[in-house]
Amino acid sequence: MAKAVTRCKWAEGVSLDYIEYHDREWGVPVWDDRVQFEFLVLEGAQAGLSWSTILNKRAGYRRAFADFDPTRVARFTEKRIEKLLADPSIVRNRLKVNSAVTNARAFLQVQKEFGTFCKYVWSFVGGEPIQSNLKKDSDTPATTPESDALSKDLKERGFKFVGSTIVYAHMQATGMVNDHVTACFRHKPCKAMAGGRI
Repeated sequence: MAKAVTRCKWAEGVSLDYIEYHDREWGVPVWDDRVQFEFLVLEGAQAGLSWSTILNKRAGYRRAFADFDPTRVARFTEKRIEKLLADPSIVRNRLKVNSAVTNARAFLQVQKEFGTFCKYVWSFVGGEPIQSNLKKDSDTPATTPESDALSKDLKERGFKFVGSTIVYAHMQATGMVNDHVTACFRHKPCKAMAGGRI
């Protein structure tokens, strides 16, 4: 009989997609700019909604937002935005859709200044994932000094929907912080992926 797998409590009993996201993506360090942009779009869209809602619409977002290519999204016109607001495969919120386009333009400026968005964003954690070593899910913070600093800087650069709570969720998703509880079977593998690249 197979041994039961211990996961972070938040990933249990929601859906198979949710479990798969926890098991394969959440907490894995992301050094790919396009994936960073994808999570910026998705985390912004999630504001006020459940993450399962966004996961269910992820394929729709991929189609609607040019496979998360920031160069293409930055060129979206008002006409294209109006078309997106009629698309049921994404969250049809004008502020969130507009912010994705605004953020794509700001994202390109960051790439121009730093070479890559990853180089910029990872500098807020010294190029290494923060290892939280949490004992239980309830120990997980909503924000940290690092997310506060990154949020402030992103806002100054013109990004939208980047409050500290959203930014911290982004940091968790992209492995800038390893918030898998220590008993979770993903804690050690994600910890082993640490290793600065900037």
